[in-house]
Amino acid sequence: MKTFILALLPLVLTGCTITKQAQVSEASAITGVVRLTYNQAMLQTARTDDYVSQGTATKECQRLGYANAEAFGQPVSTCSVYAGSLCLNTKITLAWQCHGVAVSPSTSFNY
Repeated sequence: MKTFILALLPLVLTGCTITKQAQVSEASAITGVVRLTYNQAMLQTARTDDYVSQGTATKECQRLGYANAEAFGQPVSTCSVYAGSLCLNTKITLAWQCHGVAVSPSTSFNY
């Protein structure tokens, strides 16, 4: 019984890994940087799907007039909710750099 509890203990202490969808929090047409954020609760391990995050960032870049987006830098973690010295919620920010010029298709041709 003691061995079973010791074997189960690491699983309980590590928490659950969940997939979050990052949302656009900031976009600058001048610098071409799009920032996506998501929240991670205490004792939670959150991750994002890179393919979905790139799609979200590319869509925002295209709205700004660029063609696509590439990951830029490392994720930045900032504690957003404190309780004493404990961080109850962490905001994670992902940066994406917009590249290229989006060309809108023209429906009329002048020859």
